[in-house]
Amino acid sequence: MKIKDLLKRKRTISFEFFPPREADGVPGVIEVIKGLQRFGPDFVSVTYGAGGGTREHTESITLRLRQETDLVVMAHLTCVAQSRSAVHSVLQRLAAAGIENIIALRGDRPPGYESAAPSDADEFAHATELIEHIRRNFDFGVAAACYPEGHTESADLDTDLKYIRLKQDWGADFLITQLFYDNAHYYGLLERAAKAGITLPIVPGVLPIQNTPQIRRFTALCGATIPAALDAQLERYADDNRAVREIGIEYAVRQVEDLWANGVPGVHFYVLNRSYSISRILETLGLRDAGPADAPASGPSASGPSASGPSASSV
Repeated sequence: MKIKDLLKRKRTISFEFFPPREADGVPGVIEVIKGLQRFGPDFVSVTYGAGGGTREHTESITLRLRQETDLVVMAHLTCVAQSRSAVHSVLQRLAAAGIENIIALRGDRPPGYESAAPSDADEFAHATELIEHIRRNFDFGVAAACYPEGHTESADLDTDLKYIRLKQDWGADFLITQLFYDNAHYYGLLERAAKAGITLPIVPGVLPIQNTPQIRRFTALCGATIPAALDAQLERYADDNRAVREIGIEYAVRQVEDLWANGVPGVHFYVLNRSYSISRILETLGLRDAGPADAPASGPSASGPSASGPSASSV
């Protein structure tokens, strides 16, 4: 099933996971994904990890999910620090395994990979080149990334928008956003995209906050901002991870409610391989299931996102 066809028929819910550093952690990730399958996600994906250092495990999990579940699986594929032939081989293996959807990314640069240009002329320089290659050689459904507050390497929002338009022009079917905590940034992206002739569905990405140091690190890496009222709460309970997790759950619920009310094509949840928060969020939103994820935590309430609205991903 191509995800682009799902988006034509319904508002989707999807989950994103990340691979473990070591192979012995793969079964645990599979268990979490299968556990959340009870909520009926329309598709799931597994990232390549920072710098593409866990590519082997990403591919392994993706193929196992295809074999062991009826989930629609979208494979992440980054092209940074990989030859064109290596990327092509991955695409061949995914196609042979029956994977029908790819999210095409440049990817985070590995440590020491400082140049904006590829070190090898045989590499794809940008996600747009990877999208073009996929379209010319395969029959995947293709997703791409976009950034409500602009990519960290873009000079300004206009420059960032040019890359998004190129992804559409080269054949992307839909876009998934980087995390954000003020819905106004997402609505602003929709307005800019419409003026630039971008007609693709833009699915917002939502990351439930788990603890204060982690989300400060994530947002610093990807250039996202934390609204002042939310940031004050995170600072107040910075040493209480259970309380911060409750703040993150309530904030995400309010954020998604506002997005749904404004007609988004779907919501893509960055799960961080933890089932508790996402289970609570979905149950509160009306997607009930009988099985608890783990013991609930008590904590303060979160103020909601603006009603008007985990790594640094690629261009």
